[in-house]
Amino acid sequence: MPYTTQEIQRIEAKWQKFWEGQKIFNVRPDPQRPKYYCLEMFPYPSGKIHMGHVRNYTITDVIARFKMMQGFNVIHPMGYDAFGQPAENAAIKRKIDPAEWTYSCIDQMRQGLKRMGFSYDWDREFATCDKEYYKWNQWIFIKMFERGLAYKKTSSVNWCPSCETTLANEEVIDGGCWRCHTPVVQKDLDQWYLKITDYSERLLEDLKQLKDWPSRVIAMQENWIGKSCGVEIYFKVKDTGEPVPVFTTRADTIFGATYVVLAPEHPLVEKLIKGDKNEEAIRRFIKKVANESKSARVSSDQKKEGMFTGRYAINPANHEAIPIWIADYVLMEYGTGAIMAVPTHDQRDFLFAKEHKLPLKIVIEDAQHPGVNVEDMTEAFEGDGILIHSAQFNGLNNRKAIEQIGKWFEENGNGKVTVHWRLRDWLISRQRYWGTPIPMIYCESCGIVPAPENQLPVELPAKIDITGEGGSPLKKCKEFVNVSCPLCGKAAVRETDTMATFFDSSWYYLRYCSPKDAAQVFDKKEAGYWMPVDQYVGGIEHAILHLLYSRFFTKFFKDLGLVNFDEPFIRLLTQGMVLKDGEVMSKSKGNTVDPDEVIARYGADSLRLCILFTAPPEDQLEWNDGAVDGAWKFLSRIFSAVERRYRTVDEMVDRAQFDDEDKALERECHMAIKKVTEDLTNYKFNTAISGLMVLMNSVDKYQFKQENALKQAVYNRALRTVILLLAPFTPHLCEELWYQIGSKETSIIKASWPTYDEKALVQDIISVVVQVNGRLRGKFDVPTHSSEEDLKKIVLADEGIQKWLSDKPVKRFIYLPGKLVNIVV
Repeated sequence: MPYTTQEIQRIEAKWQKFWEGQKIFNVRPDPQRPKYYCLEMFPYPSGKIHMGHVRNYTITDVIARFKMMQGFNVIHPMGYDAFGQPAENAAIKRKIDPAEWTYSCIDQMRQGLKRMGFSYDWDREFATCDKEYYKWNQWIFIKMFERGLAYKKTSSVNWCPSCETTLANEEVIDGGCWRCHTPVVQKDLDQWYLKITDYSERLLEDLKQLKDWPSRVIAMQENWIGKSCGVEIYFKVKDTGEPVPVFTTRADTIFGATYVVLAPEHPLVEKLIKGDKNEEAIRRFIKKVANESKSARVSSDQKKEGMFTGRYAINPANHEAIPIWIADYVLMEYGTGAIMAVPTHDQRDFLFAKEHKLPLKIVIEDAQHPGVNVEDMTEAFEGDGILIHSAQFNGLNNRKAIEQIGKWFEENGNGKVTVHWRLRDWLISRQRYWGTPIPMIYCESCGIVPAPENQLPVELPAKIDITGEGGSPLKKCKEFVNVSCPLCGKAAVRETDTMATFFDSSWYYLRYCSPKDAAQVFDKKEAGYWMPVDQYVGGIEHAILHLLYSRFFTKFFKDLGLVNFDEPFIRLLTQGMVLKDGEVMSKSKGNTVDPDEVIARYGADSLRLCILFTAPPEDQLEWNDGAVDGAWKFLSRIFSAVERRYRTVDEMVDRAQFDDEDKALERECHMAIKKVTEDLTNYKFNTAISGLMVLMNSVDKYQFKQENALKQAVYNRALRTVILLLAPFTPHLCEELWYQIGSKETSIIKASWPTYDEKALVQDIISVVVQVNGRLRGKFDVPTHSSEEDLKKIVLADEGIQKWLSDKPVKRFIYLPGKLVNIVV
């Protein structure tokens, strides 16, 4: 029977039912076997799986199956990052409960994942919106609160006055609310933060442990944490003496500072502009900047804007009065929210100064171009040199001067050597319904009190009215809000903010170790066996926040004594996007490809093979309908080969009876085993598949008479090797073929991964090309270990070569071992 759509559907349904019925992928700790924790970043359950899911999860599944066949005890779980605003918005739009919507989407997604044949231990499945899970979110929060890591403070948020709700930055469209288009304003709210900054040094230092993470992810984390060693210099407002601390890593340029710039959000701005003739214009500018994304404000592509406050600051180095500006490119999140601008030695400051006609002063001289005038500068000089116009520091190398100037400021009380971090504490409050309720209670007598542990989880009230307007829906639910204080028993109220969903995803990998444990956040013994995650796979878009927060949680759990390791993920792979017509697949662009439609025609195995063969995993993948057809044709060849040419014989044969063709096919098998094993270990799935295609070509070319038992045995071995090596990629077909060829194992996943013999890789005979005066004149098959002298005798004795020598004396006999001979006459 050919490998038709009908046959594909029969095979895939059969083996999916078998895996589920036999619980093939369910695992428990086994101290006698090496463990391997293989994990993909769990999905938000939006309904049907898309090609992005298919690529991510197929990559992880191949790794998991490969490790299973290598004898590892592999845990490969799946769950759902199920809380969040999209479900709440969908519920508002469809007028249904978010839980109902979310769980229906999970059902759809689970069905799609099973259809792909992924090797999940489904007994470990959970969703973060399960109360059995978010109970432990609340427990973790309380533990952080008890240790001073969870605290509340006032901060500014995007606020829609019409909807009376907060908006994420991405929900502010052209300065307005995405839902009602009302202009968005900044509003100060009391919100909950986690003190991740207490872990800054450990988060940075422990990156050195992550040898198997992509270098660009390490760089992104380093930049986000942003450790800067420098000097905090105390400028003062002229006339009032109000301090303006400025942090700089370039104290060597202090004598060249010609203006100070404050972030528009800086608390000093209000005092500086009050009563100024341009006060209203400055306020309009501040409001405009507040609606811009921070990434756009600091982007090198965007023109920098600013306004003069009308006030001046005194430079403590030379006592000069320099203007104080506010500008969009300075953020409160970095340093002190104020910078000293040195336009001659910082390109951004240079462009801003030129735009606003601010003064320039050179204080570092370029040894290659001394005597440059300010008027002649077309760009800032950001290199190293000798200090000039810098009082007692003139003549010093600028790098050496940094330390000396820092000490000078400390000695005279005008500054201090310090470290600043870009990392800021993590805002987790959300004025939403569909999230983990923050388990805190407000009592007029006792203050802020955690909910008692025996009252966890603080459950979300079901079936409440959610409109997206008027603030958090929880505030309107009296049954939820009104509560007795657990300390004094008086009337109190609950916190109505819910947690950011990043909280949920910061520790889920630990919960997978013991997902049904109702007594503790996770079982220490189980986590001690399975953790850390050996292989983590997910998108580069999560390279900063999710990974950083997960690392933070792991260190917190270590401080609680729950784990004994520093980092949650040993090895990280960030896969590329799936494109169509050069753009990321998107419903709004109308360029999506439905995996279900591909599976219905070609099967999950063809889709898996196509998605892995088309591009290396880290690269973007351009979808091509022809590629999946090509994958199906390749699998059809293997299916047909088993059906037409495989015949059971005794495969215990004497290798001494092998002829050259037998040895060649055997060698091809060992080469393929070596290549596929090494390529799978190094994420080179496309070249591993290419190696399998090369082997299958050799199998197809190997011809013999059916009654020749020895050659049948050689053929069977080769075909079995193809099936075993292909099993992680196309598990349904390989299970079926493994069953058909009569293997004893209940599943191919229980079979041992094939090994290669280095000796078998060595050829007995090699082909050597012979040239005479650089022109091709012959080709010789000779024993592999032939010496140059042996080869010389064979070649020079050949009549075909002799005629090209024409009895001329041989000047040189040049031999490139195993490849080429060039005779010079």
